[in-house]
Amino acid sequence: MKNMGDNEQSNAYYQGICNELNSIEEDFVWLHEKDSYEETLEMIRDYDPLLVLPASEFGVIIATKLANDLNLLCNPIENIDAMTLKDEMHNRLAEHNLRHIRGQVVHSVDEAIEFYESENLNEVVIKPLHGASSYSVRICLNKNEMINSLDELFNRSDVFGKANAELLVQERINGDEYIVNTLSCNGNHRITLVWKYNKVRTSDGRIIYDTCETVNELNLGEAEMIEYAFNVADALGIKYGPVHGEYMIDEDGPVLIEVNCRPAGGNMSTGFLDKISGQHETDSILDAYLKPDRFEEERKKPYRLYAHGAVKFFIVPKEIFAESSPIKDLSIKLSSYYNMILPKFFNEDKPLVKTEDVNTAGGNVYLVHEDLFELYKDIDFLRKVESMAFDLVLSEKTEEIIDVDVDKSVKETNELLAQIEKYGTVLLVSDQKIDVDCVQITSDEVKDATGDYECVVINLNESITNKMQDEVINLFLDIFEKVKVGGYILIPEGTY
Repeated sequence: MKNMGDNEQSNAYYQGICNELNSIEEDFVWLHEKDSYEETLEMIRDYDPLLVLPASEFGVIIATKLANDLNLLCNPIENIDAMTLKDEMHNRLAEHNLRHIRGQVVHSVDEAIEFYESENLNEVVIKPLHGASSYSVRICLNKNEMINSLDELFNRSDVFGKANAELLVQERINGDEYIVNTLSCNGNHRITLVWKYNKVRTSDGRIIYDTCETVNELNLGEAEMIEYAFNVADALGIKYGPVHGEYMIDEDGPVLIEVNCRPAGGNMSTGFLDKISGQHETDSILDAYLKPDRFEEERKKPYRLYAHGAVKFFIVPKEIFAESSPIKDLSIKLSSYYNMILPKFFNEDKPLVKTEDVNTAGGNVYLVHEDLFELYKDIDFLRKVESMAFDLVLSEKTEEIIDVDVDKSVKETNELLAQIEKYGTVLLVSDQKIDVDCVQITSDEVKDATGDYECVVINLNESITNKMQDEVINLFLDIFEKVKVGGYILIPEGTY
């Protein structure tokens, strides 16, 4: 492992990897890349490895080079440019008479304008030649947006921490966007999982992930896309291992956006993938290298999933200093909930940045269910929380002093209780003792309270004003459990 750059972004990414490796409980050897490739090669050779495989886009080039020099099963090194560079993979498709996207590598804004005008383009996409996670990718709806995006991107680094000295400008394809994950064994290919992306475009042209959902049954266009993906793998010279490919389907059929010759990302756990497809990437990839007979048996099987899966990526609308994430407690209640990954820190000295790619999402919720309706219902709930009450996703620390008129709150509570007596049994959760004939408890007594009620009245003020949002959410979830099905939850207007 090696830090790819010397700036804040690459240092933060490198430190993140170190933290992840340090969290692994199993025994493993952690090797650091040497100053020269030759030294690294000899270090790896001493371990006499069976395979050298990339775990992420950062490792594709060196893993392929090491595997070739060690005479291990791998993809030919002469194909490495087509496997990693966004322009070269489309050049290779053109050479094989496969549909590809018009584009040009530019080193200046003037070069981009010349290409834009000569090709009579309208909407374009700008991206680094080598990248991942949609980092520094921009959709531009006209020439002025292209110029502004280029001015920005030429003055920033790519995902590897290197300066953007050249960028790829491509015509924009409008259609449905997919992920096709394939595996190859000695030049034979099989599909493992197909996902469909939902993304949104921000006002400054950034592409933001919203959801990623499994495709459980292939329609005619999607089946054609799979055949096209196999042809893409052949054109790029893929012999072994995974390809995480991004594709678009428009009125002209499927077309490649880009390939990533490594496992799919997204922090999808083995258990999550097993529930969806009965297989996960680690085992399937090793089969492609080490168990060709098993690979061939899996290749003969039709594409079949056991459940519907989805990932909801939370979009952070602005830079914030988050202290808690109430959504983690709300998400657990969803019928399709599997797990959730939050940003790695809630530190008042270090903000969470505005979302601009998959790596800067405000957390991911992983959903899986056999009933597609249940899955969509949960996605809709998460979207509504995100758009209408983002502080329930990530709650900011506030110094605001809450001034509550306790006398007014008690008066309103009394008036409300007098009106609802006819509706049945009543539970009052209150900071103040009120002279009424019903069961009364404080916020500290909620968990231990027994029974359920037709009506629950909540009059909480000073007991929750200093709590973090996630603590308040948990308290209210406990209160809600005291309400009978079809019952009422009532909060006086003057209550905090």
